[in-house]
Amino acid sequence: MTETPKTLRELIALGDAYLQRRNVPDARVVCEWLAACLFKCGRLDLYSHLDEVPDTRVVDALRRGLQRVAAGEPVQYVLGRWDFRALTLKVDRRALIPRPETERLVDLVLASPHVRQTPKPLVVDVGTGSGCIILSLAHDLHDGVFVGLDVSPDALALARENAVLTGLADRVLFAESDGCGEFDPASVDVLVSNPPYIPSHVVDGLERHIREHEPRLALDGGPDGLAVYRALLLDAVMVLKPGGGVFFEIGDEQGPALRELLEEYGFVEVTVQRDYAGKDRYATGTLGF
Repeated sequence: MTETPKTLRELIALGDAYLQRRNVPDARVVCEWLAACLFKCGRLDLYSHLDEVPDTRVVDALRRGLQRVAAGEPVQYVLGRWDFRALTLKVDRRALIPRPETERLVDLVLASPHVRQTPKPLVVDVGTGSGCIILSLAHDLHDGVFVGLDVSPDALALARENAVLTGLADRVLFAESDGCGEFDPASVDVLVSNPPYIPSHVVDGLERHIREHEPRLALDGGPDGLAVYRALLLDAVMVLKPGGGVFFEIGDEQGPALRELLEEYGFVEVTVQRDYAGKDRYATGTLGF
């Protein structure tokens, strides 16, 4: 007996039930993202297609996507792209998935006097990953020098692909490095980083879709989660201009420690700011000498 073709509305309902049985969070939304990708439209635009009957190719692709998500793979990697601020970026296992909290880190840099009052600022993003931070800054700041650094050749390859994808390849330089110590002394206006900050002993207890799919190198911040910050600050005091700024994304329990570290290394106007969930998420400071 031939199966009756199903509308997109019915397929999404079936996919929602399938993912819920496998305890996938936000199952309905995940189904809609997958379907929107296949229909090459935005998730909200999908509602105008709900009564359409997709062809077999789309149905099979949706099934494969649902199976991958049910097996623990992040939906962002299944889709192969993800929006970050004004940019749509390629995402895969070479780098962390860009997250909404990091969009706020970009906002803090853009609102700061370090870029607003500095002609052609030199902005350096350490641990650039997918390139989401430095590409967003280059997109929004029409004048400046933008550099993205990462210790991972695979992440750098992805960042360069995203630079081409977003039309910013001639605006951002990417280079392999585990820090920014190779810049000339007192030459950098802004150092921004979303470094690995999860303590080593915590990484193995992360949710499955994170620990099994996102690169450990981008997650593991050493025994106390602060190892990379210490290394970055050693570089920062050498390469930042007097009055230059640092902007860090941090773990939600690391605010007091980052404040202490920044002040210890000679930074003033130190702030620890919260994300939209009310958790400590950003530490900033200005080099005071």
